[in-house]
Amino acid sequence: MTAMLAPLEAEGDKRRYFHATYLRTTIAVADEIKRGGFADPEWVERWDVAFADLYLDALETSRAGRRPSRPWDIAFSVPADLPALRHVLLGMNAHINYDLPQALLAVITDEQFGDAALLARREADHQEIDRVLASRVGAEDNELTRLSGPPPLLDRLLRPFNRLGTQRFLREARAKVWANAIALDRARGQGPDAYASLLARLEELSAAKVADLQAPGQVLLKLAATGFGVRLPG
Repeated sequence: MTAMLAPLEAEGDKRRYFHATYLRTTIAVADEIKRGGFADPEWVERWDVAFADLYLDALETSRAGRRPSRPWDIAFSVPADLPALRHVLLGMNAHINYDLPQALLAVITDEQFGDAALLARREADHQEIDRVLASRVGAEDNELTRLSGPPPLLDRLLRPFNRLGTQRFLREARAKVWANAIALDRARGQGPDAYASLLARLEELSAAKVADLQAPGQVLLKLAATGFGVRLPG
């Protein structure tokens, strides 16, 4: 991720905003792993790598001139002149809603989903990530302000609320992610066709949510009202 950031910045690529934010967040998670903040640090590391790989695959596909999954295709195709915050939110939405449930399935087997005690530990580590993300909100807000310049007066007045709203929608989205991972695991147990069908539904829902974030206006206020995450049926 560090190596890929340099060409994105050199080219003035709009995708650099999310990439840099995600890189700093990944470093924060790595620091928390080293600190011993997770019940199963080795599992969290494997999960974090699987999660990052899904984003990097999408980015490399897009940079090669091909179309990634629909949520990422929409996030990568928006106008470059959108505010940096909007680019970050688009990337976060695609990555959390669409990629994160798949990353969980990559590191939790069907048998482990059936082990209530083990699954509780996995869910606790999943929730601990929320604390890491919440701790980064202020610093990332300051960094985006530095990149974009002084925000309009209304944005400055709403800044404290926006930070609280960001923390809230991250928790809300990740709770839905956990439920979606369980639904995908059940479909996985029913066979490849059932899994592919439900994953396609997740892609559809995630793409629609990313598309919603392109609308003008105070996007964080809208998210506080409508939610950031998506929920699979059942």
